[in-house]
Amino acid sequence: MSEGANVTEQRHLTPVLTKRWLSPNSWTLATYEQLEGYTALRKALAAHPDQLIQLIKDSGLRGRGGAGFPAGMKWGFIPQNDSKPHYLVINADEGEPGTCKDVPLMMADPHSLIEGIVITAYAIRANYAAIYVRGEVIHCIRRLHAAVREAYRAGYLGRNILGSGFDLEVVVHAGAGAYICGEETALLDSLEGRRGQPRLKPPFPATAGLYAAPTVVNNVETIATVPYIVNGGSDWFRSMGTEKSPGPKIYSLSGHVEKPGQYEAPLGITLRELLDMAGGMKDGIPLKFWTPGGSSTPLFTADHLDVPLDFEGAAAEGSMLGTTALMIFNETVSVPWAVMKWTEFYKHESCGKCTPCREGTYWLEQILHRMLRGEGTPEDVETMLDVCDNILGRSFCALGDGATSPITSAIKYFRHEFLELCEKNSGGVPAPALAGAQG
Repeated sequence: MSEGANVTEQRHLTPVLTKRWLSPNSWTLATYEQLEGYTALRKALAAHPDQLIQLIKDSGLRGRGGAGFPAGMKWGFIPQNDSKPHYLVINADEGEPGTCKDVPLMMADPHSLIEGIVITAYAIRANYAAIYVRGEVIHCIRRLHAAVREAYRAGYLGRNILGSGFDLEVVVHAGAGAYICGEETALLDSLEGRRGQPRLKPPFPATAGLYAAPTVVNNVETIATVPYIVNGGSDWFRSMGTEKSPGPKIYSLSGHVEKPGQYEAPLGITLRELLDMAGGMKDGIPLKFWTPGGSSTPLFTADHLDVPLDFEGAAAEGSMLGTTALMIFNETVSVPWAVMKWTEFYKHESCGKCTPCREGTYWLEQILHRMLRGEGTPEDVETMLDVCDNILGRSFCALGDGATSPITSAIKYFRHEFLELCEKNSGGVPAPALAGAQG
């Protein structure tokens, strides 16, 4: 890490979102209250809801679920005095390959999410909130249920919260393991008891969401950040990160690093700095390629070590910040093999509602399988690009777009690997690079 990066680390890498994670019994109400828990709620309930919306707007908090949409603006879209019930839905259906920040947060500090939910619901005038959790993480679901029960007993949920006159009911809903339900409108359909499929937009959830009523859908990390902003203020929050991407962020490092895990840092940190924090590349084998925000974001290479990992920095280099799921691959990995595994995932998880995604992911998987069996031709590379072009921007939701990202970016930076695979394996001999990746 450079001298300047060291200064940054000393000045800004004080834990905010993760500060309670290593405390004994950090998931309990007793520990949470000892460490400033629910102090922000008392402060928020003493303010006017519109003041809270303006505070979040001023802070510049952007959605941590992938899209980076300004949270305060989303809250402000909710119509008021419309005689309809308002709903808050927490997207905890963490299914993006490589993403592992929300589940650890809910396991270690569930009350930060619950406090953020109450504050957010108060701000948007919602009296009902649902936490939609990925069904496979049963341990996390149990911990959330326990935390919600504690909050009800302590008067932080239910009727007349802390004597404010504000009522809020919170339910924890377990999904059934569909990646598509991470898309906000498919999640809402699933909550309503229907098959999880994306809805046509407009109308948007802000005006016609859950049960056709105004709804805010936010990611776990986004809502868990809210209490810290209420206590610290917008200027304090903006002292971290960058001008357009302020605040701290949880980065998930996995793959070929010495110490994989969750690393909290201000937005705008680089992979070079994060690798330094994570002990460097595993066994000293050099970096080959990596994802800045999960498999649905275009790949980066070793040439992108110093790209600022904020919403603008990643976009300027042709990718997306996404969920800050950094999957790190060293030089032993075959790029076509990795892309094939991701494509298998997207083909399996496509809901089938729209033709470009349903058919396109199927044929992309078939082509990649053929190439990796040694039966591909150089023309297959152009065919894949053509299929991706017919999916991108033409599918019903972002799943289709995300499925094209690893393929198009891999061909952009590693076209030679796809061509070599076709040339070397014209006789059906397994590729050494593939064998190494699988081994």
